[in-house]
Amino acid sequence: NGTSVKEFILLGFPGTWQFRVSLVVVFALMYTLTVIGNASIIALVWRSSNLHIPMYFFLCNLSFLEIWYTMGVVPKAIGVMLGTSQTISFSACIFQLFFLLSLGSTECFLLSVMAYDRYLAICYPLRYSSLMNSVLSVRLALSSWLGGFLAISLLAFLTSRLTFCGPDVINHFLCDIDSCLALSCSDTWPVELATFLVSIIVVVGSCVVTLVSYMYIISSILRIQSVHGRKKAFSTCSAHLSVVTIWYGSIMFLYVKPSAQNSLDQNKIVNTFNTVVTPLLNPFIYTLRNKEVKLALGRAFQKK
Repeated sequence: NGTSVKEFILLGFPGTWQFRVSLVVVFALMYTLTVIGNASIIALVWRSSNLHIPMYFFLCNLSFLEIWYTMGVVPKAIGVMLGTSQTISFSACIFQLFFLLSLGSTECFLLSVMAYDRYLAICYPLRYSSLMNSVLSVRLALSSWLGGFLAISLLAFLTSRLTFCGPDVINHFLCDIDSCLALSCSDTWPVELATFLVSIIVVVGSCVVTLVSYMYIISSILRIQSVHGRKKAFSTCSAHLSVVTIWYGSIMFLYVKPSAQNSLDQNKIVNTFNTVVTPLLNPFIYTLRNKEVKLALGRAFQKK
């Protein structure tokens, strides 16, 4: 693969031992809550027949993705901060980069699909069941997964062809594009261009679909005569809108830029929020801001 560096050293977060142990406790707690929260949503939708609709099918896909997303980051990050697993091989670094970016791209597509689903539900309520049937929902979810992984394949391949002559220290707790570009001793312009183009296609493209969907949704809600009707219509998409705002805000900071010369320390902070905090917030946002989920959760506890 044209590289003389066989492994990298991840620095993680600098600081005293007590500070790093505190971070490990926080990461471990958030990791546990993320897995339990997202797995609970999947189990709840699976057990509740009234939630067997496309909206919650897409939500299950998102929760499943969040579990794998945080699993690809937190265990290794904890090892890095404890000093027990600071090295990562070149092939493992490229695989982690490919895995995380693919899941991130898939999430962008899933969020745009969920926005489109809400657009059909609110703008065409009488035709919704025929427009968004089970076959279409499965196809849209499958296309999101395939599109997410295919979009990053070329980018990961180009990154694997970079030459690394040293140093081999990555100022991060995971392998990302910016860190690899900062360490490479070969021409990184093709990878930077590919990163920018993929970001435009995946992030900006899916964000445009989401924004257009919500423009029609808001326009349709404003035409509803009763205040109760407007409030009920908006409540069906408020949780998704909150998740979209959090996700795209951090993603655009990280990847939609023409050059990789961003502060790696800033990227580290945003990556922490994006890979650890956001997957934890999603299940709580959907649980606390969605009446149907809260009712199904209440019924589940009553049965027990």
